[in-house]
Amino acid sequence: MVPRTARSLCDIRFLLLLAAAAFIYIQVRLFATQSEYADRLAAAEKAESQCTSHTRSLIDQISMQQEKIVLLEESKKVRDEEYYQLKTLVRALEKRNLEALISKNEVPVAAVVIMACNRPDYLQRTVDSILKYHSSVSSKFPLFVSQDGTNPDVKSKALSYSQITYMQHVDLEPVHTERPGELIAYYKIARHYKWALDELFTKHNFNRVIILEDDMEIAPDFFDYFEATSTLLDNDKTIMAVSSWNDNGQVQFVHDPETLYRSDFFPGLGWMLTKSTWEELSPKWPKAYWDDWVRLKEVHKDRQFIRPEICRTYNFGEHGSSMGQFFKQYLEPIKLNDVHVDWKSADVSYLREDKYLVLFRKIVSDAKPVHGPDAVPTAHNLDVDVRIQYSDQRDFERLARQFGIFEEWKDGIPRTAYKGVVVFRYNRTQRRIFLVGPDSLRQLGIKHS
Repeated sequence: MVPRTARSLCDIRFLLLLAAAAFIYIQVRLFATQSEYADRLAAAEKAESQCTSHTRSLIDQISMQQEKIVLLEESKKVRDEEYYQLKTLVRALEKRNLEALISKNEVPVAAVVIMACNRPDYLQRTVDSILKYHSSVSSKFPLFVSQDGTNPDVKSKALSYSQITYMQHVDLEPVHTERPGELIAYYKIARHYKWALDELFTKHNFNRVIILEDDMEIAPDFFDYFEATSTLLDNDKTIMAVSSWNDNGQVQFVHDPETLYRSDFFPGLGWMLTKSTWEELSPKWPKAYWDDWVRLKEVHKDRQFIRPEICRTYNFGEHGSSMGQFFKQYLEPIKLNDVHVDWKSADVSYLREDKYLVLFRKIVSDAKPVHGPDAVPTAHNLDVDVRIQYSDQRDFERLARQFGIFEEWKDGIPRTAYKGVVVFRYNRTQRRIFLVGPDSLRQLGIKHS
């Protein structure tokens, strides 16, 4: 039997052995943990070093960019100051030119602005045509050229004329078309028109403005025509504008240089409007296609336009934004008036709405009605005024095609129409052809025969 003392000593040794093993295990684990921590710490220090280096690089780049921004701001200040000085100079020149062009004792009839962009040769032809007839009325019709953009040749050409006040529209805003494939030129043109008309009506405070484009020649009585109709435009609020253009003014369709018409269709191409009308149009001016916009019923609101039988402008612009559309067929054959008309003695009061309706009703009523599929051949063989009724747009286009006049409609209105009636001369004679809409006789107060 083992003594108790010996057995206790053996237990103690066993416990010490276990404790030593546990201590050694703990030391091994501690060493492994310290080693792993040291590796992580080294990796963290390396990452921190890289981050610090990258941060310093970014700080250096930001510092360089800030220096560039400061330089750009200083450059901008210099340019702004130069721009302000140039703008002040231009205003002073405009004021001096206007004082030279306008007699202090005579209120101008209308400012005349030529809208230009990048065609110096066209601009010269237009200005030279105007200056032929302008000297005797220079104080009544101060001349402006409004250039859209920075074409140096156009600017140089415009500034070469002492009789003209030069304006420049520089628009750096990007153009965003509303539909794919649209030409941005139509958007830029609309912006230019709004800017130029705001300048003339608001800044220069003209009561009327005549708008021309840089591809037009004018007739000898151009200025007298607009002066004669200016009072009518002021006093008859059913007239929105006066135009020098007839879409069906080709040589074979006109005869009388003294005849003027009212029309529900805006002709454009050399037209005069008042300040009050512009104040209505300017706030809602469209982004593009301004001329078609004016032709909308919701815009002209049943107001009408005065147009001549024989054009007082000739459009020679075969090359431009519209890329020669209609030029050969409709524009090139236009007759420009070359007959002297004494507009100073002319009575144009018959164009007032109340008088004109009575007058037009009579001439349409007196025209011989022609019906049936042979209406056009029959009209060719008659020696009196005739009227042919069309049933709808397609029927009108068929008749227009046979006679050779404009077929186009805008917002339900044929070009040149009054109450749906399109009138033109037959083969350069006094005879008139009336194409009459399905509701025209009722609007005119004519009973069906």
